[in-house]
Amino acid sequence: MSTVEQEVPPLVAGDKLTRDEFLRRWDAMPKVKFAELIGGVVYIPSPLSRDHGVPDSCVAGWLSYYAAFTIGCEAGNNTTWLMREDSPQPDIYLRLLPEHGGQSETAGPYPQGAPEFLAEICLSSTAHDLHEKFDLYQAAGVREYLAVLVREQEVRWHRLIDGVFRVVAADADGVLRSAVFPGLWLDAGALLAGDMAQVFAVLTEGLNTPEHGEFAARSARGRP
Repeated sequence: MSTVEQEVPPLVAGDKLTRDEFLRRWDAMPKVKFAELIGGVVYIPSPLSRDHGVPDSCVAGWLSYYAAFTIGCEAGNNTTWLMREDSPQPDIYLRLLPEHGGQSETAGPYPQGAPEFLAEICLSSTAHDLHEKFDLYQAAGVREYLAVLVREQEVRWHRLIDGVFRVVAADADGVLRSAVFPGLWLDAGALLAGDMAQVFAVLTEGLNTPEHGEFAARSARGRP
């Protein structure tokens, strides 16, 4: 007796799906490179413009540079996460690997849970990165969330405090400093201006602090 293989329905923006069904349909659509499940709803973004791509590359370079000098850290771009019941695809993440004491896990080809640090490039404050995804990241326990608002020319560094994201201000010298990753320093003005030489100069200062050296040593031993 022959069986008829059932066709997998396509992903359609706005559909409400379980995470397993979302991943099943996406796996059957290899040409679709960007899709997310947020609050059980499918999101498929429009083609990304230069306004998104350039700051995305800058933030990715900044986080990758930090990871390169911090044993146990992993930076990644546009990776699907298994987060609560959803599957976001954040622009950039930085996490401590689980074997080095990080809070997230790895489930097959996907990271699972919440990374310590996420970054999103938002064309404006109305983007779902600052609404539906913001709520998901907060509920999941992402400890720090950087949002770069392109139209407003603003950088918002959110820190999870008592289960709620709070925007933290730069220090007196204008530098934003991570409370999770010692030495992860950011000159937000330089980032917005595209002055990556200054961004890397400030980050290098952070990497040369005793706090970063102690953190990297503890991470190498699996005790962050």
